[in-house]
Amino acid sequence: MTIPAVTEQLTASGRAIEHGSFAIIDAEVGPHDYSAEQWPLVRRMIHANADFEFNGLTVFHPQAMAAGLAAVLKGGTPIVTDVEMICTGLSRPRLQHFALYTRHYISDTVVIERAHAENTTRAVQAMRKAHREGELDGAIVGIGNAPTALIEVVRLIREEGVRPSLVIGMPVGFVSAAESKDLLMGVDDVPWVAIHGRKGGSTLVVAAIHALLSFAENEQQRVA
Repeated sequence: MTIPAVTEQLTASGRAIEHGSFAIIDAEVGPHDYSAEQWPLVRRMIHANADFEFNGLTVFHPQAMAAGLAAVLKGGTPIVTDVEMICTGLSRPRLQHFALYTRHYISDTVVIERAHAENTTRAVQAMRKAHREGELDGAIVGIGNAPTALIEVVRLIREEGVRPSLVIGMPVGFVSAAESKDLLMGVDDVPWVAIHGRKGGSTLVVAAIHALLSFAENEQQRVA
């Protein structure tokens, strides 16, 4: 098998460890109903957390993988996140290979001021600023920390016609986390990947995006 140049570990030892981990997951995971395109994303999430419950908890909009692939391959797509942690966790060389860039506004001065003035969270205002900046339409939106950010994205989709290419909605927590993902899973017009219940986190969003990048590079190699 040809080793992808960008979306694999850089050293032979690193690749052997990662592939060995994937083989263990495949051997131990048990049955699942994911497609050949979906499974590598779920497997990478399991790998990131050593938690087999993501087999079953992870849910895909029918167009999620195709939409994510298209968004990556077209290049120049923004990845808009709720927190800096996701941006930091994403591999720079992998993003650069597809001319992707990241955006987050959680620490923006205007965002903080509006959150105080309107008695909302910074995460809500960050998504609103991303919308004002024209960065949500066509974007890959990754939310792993703030349920209020995901709730706001769903509102923007339903009430203001925002159309991201893909929403990866995986906020973790106890207040509104499960409910925010339930709202996302009720969206038909925009593709999404989500997790049932309280589990989630920025690490999972990073894993999901890295899986999309690997999928995209494999497709590049297939058609080359």
